[in-house]
Amino acid sequence: MSFNYSERMNHISGSATREILKLTADPTIISFAGGLPAADCLPFDKVGEISDELLRGGRAEKILQYGITQGLPSAREAMIEYVKKAGVKNITLEQSIVLSGGQQGIDLMCKVFLSKGDTLLVENPTYLAVLPIAAAYEANVVGVNSGEDGLDIQDLEAKINEYKPKLLYVVPTFSNPTGRTYSLRNRIAIACLTAKHKLPVLEDDPYSKLRFEGEYVPALKSVDVGDNVVYLTSFSKIVSPGLRVAVAVGNKEIISKLEITKQGADVHTSHLSQAIVEEYLRAGYIDKQLKKITPIYKAKKDCMISAINKYMPEEFKYSEPQGGLFIWGALNADIDTEKLFPEAIARKVAYVYGNVFFADDSGHNTLRLNFSNATPERIDIGMHALGDLLKEKIKGDAR
Repeated sequence: MSFNYSERMNHISGSATREILKLTADPTIISFAGGLPAADCLPFDKVGEISDELLRGGRAEKILQYGITQGLPSAREAMIEYVKKAGVKNITLEQSIVLSGGQQGIDLMCKVFLSKGDTLLVENPTYLAVLPIAAAYEANVVGVNSGEDGLDIQDLEAKINEYKPKLLYVVPTFSNPTGRTYSLRNRIAIACLTAKHKLPVLEDDPYSKLRFEGEYVPALKSVDVGDNVVYLTSFSKIVSPGLRVAVAVGNKEIISKLEITKQGADVHTSHLSQAIVEEYLRAGYIDKQLKKITPIYKAKKDCMISAINKYMPEEFKYSEPQGGLFIWGALNADIDTEKLFPEAIARKVAYVYGNVFFADDSGHNTLRLNFSNATPERIDIGMHALGDLLKEKIKGDAR
């Protein structure tokens, strides 16, 4: 039977990562594809204790009832205190909204600002989920060139002038997929340029608390001069992705629009999830959690870097991030990583092929590796298998 779907469905494809994760459901496959937190970094006991206390205490009735779309006021107060640590100051309750995960924040910002044919600017490469979200609103996505320091400001200004974009999306700290961090100077330049052009900016910050080394850089929102930057941070990578809790803060008018669109999406974020995160913040558990998980992820990152140097071909160039969950690689060889992927799966190892992170479908010689959800032993075995495959392909092409 054939159904008459909406026209927008012609522009939407599934997330590459989600499709890859289906293939890697086989436990024998070593997956470097997802961005899943390690199981031993999930606070099972503490979340269980908090949940039990909340549901047996005086707040149970409020937690199990409907509530306001912006989120529990007490939870927002705790989250506002939390975002101050990123340099985001002077935020009121009216300038905050609790969301059902960071991805909802991206979706709602696109819904608020993008009409059919409007342009969204993104870093090239960018977080891959943004591309199908923008496609759902039939928007035009244009990539901005970037380097180790952040966005190419000249290219950003040229594309603002050429495309008259409605929104800019960036992940300035431990960017997904590259792992790069924009310098403070670059952030100031972005803030000034976008304020000049009255261009709204969505700053997505799921990873900044996972810093292994290097100097802390304050959020782009902390140098916002035009009140045009919305700061979005999630608790998925540092507490639990299953709770689906994030917070966005920024311009009161924009937050009001996000509230209106969220009303039609899910009414409000789970009260129990909000209350768990609130208690986690107020009790100081978050600092203890970060002290526990950051060394674990650093050790895994170091293990993967060591395995890359041991097993990967010399044609493979890679990033060495100071935090986050990803390593970005590029091959100085004519290897299409998407076409190679089935052969990698046959050897029981998975990655995300890089072209899916580019607005212009370039980057066919690139890939993203995640180190957070595999043991050091499996990282070594998987990188060995991947390195052997790439060496064989490069050697075969050279014949």
